[in-house]
Amino acid sequence: MLSLTLRQIEYAVAVGAHGGVSAAAAALHVSQPALSVALGQLEAHLGQPLFLRRAGGRLMPTSFGQHWLTKAEEAVSALSTLADPTRLAGQTLRLAVFKDLAASCLGPLLAAVGTEMPGLQLIPSLMEFEDLATALRQGKADLALTWDLGLEDDITRQTLARIPPHAVLAADHPLAMRGTLTLTDLADQPLILTDQGLSISHMRALFTRAGLAPRIAHRAASLDLMRSLAANGLGVGLSYTNPAGRLSQDGRALVTRALTDAGGEAIVLARHVANPETPGAHVLARLLPGLIAPPAFPDRLSGPPSSL
Repeated sequence: MLSLTLRQIEYAVAVGAHGGVSAAAAALHVSQPALSVALGQLEAHLGQPLFLRRAGGRLMPTSFGQHWLTKAEEAVSALSTLADPTRLAGQTLRLAVFKDLAASCLGPLLAAVGTEMPGLQLIPSLMEFEDLATALRQGKADLALTWDLGLEDDITRQTLARIPPHAVLAADHPLAMRGTLTLTDLADQPLILTDQGLSISHMRALFTRAGLAPRIAHRAASLDLMRSLAANGLGVGLSYTNPAGRLSQDGRALVTRALTDAGGEAIVLARHVANPETPGAHVLARLLPGLIAPPAFPDRLSGPPSSL
């Protein structure tokens, strides 16, 4: 069991830094006798002196003292970090990212953070909508980069961009000749949606509100699979996430067309109301709006950001 006290360690480190008991006591605003007693107790516990005593001269560490003081300084610094939650929180930031956004945003974000705040350790985790919201509520993520879907009132959001839904078509599809499309244009088309509960229900609601009944032909397990099915002529894909590449994973050409009558959905930086903001969170809030931009999101709609 440890019998050393933090005060004894701090006193010894101060003596080493100031070169004497009197100077250390003055710097710490304690009496010289109290510091001398604490230092003597510490050396008695260690079984050997930390400093070479010289009459009227500067106290110099012994060989053992040099090594011990180095470790003590590291320990005091670490304990000071534990005592300051703003320093501790600012060093690491756990970011949950909706998985379909990651390929377009995460690489540029990590590079920008490395330049803007090199001391910040950004730890990203790719998640589905439901898992992401749960991670925020359970304190397993500090922030989340996601679409504004499935987030309840205990989650605050900063809107980074508003993106219209896009139709994903084979390059030779008849609708690919048009510059833009509407929900009515797609109402009689076989649709391909990504197989995510919130996404599918949201896409259905777009048509329902317009008095249309969509015809869903395929439910794809991922954005890449949806794009591949569309590029191979198996239907029209529908997605908000719009990667810059115009080839499917299997090398087929595709095009995307924004739907002009379906509004826009927000990409947000989300945080649980009980989770305090940190310096790292402020950096992300400043960097992300400039990264959620063309060519990754070529049809971005502008709008005033809301407060996180």
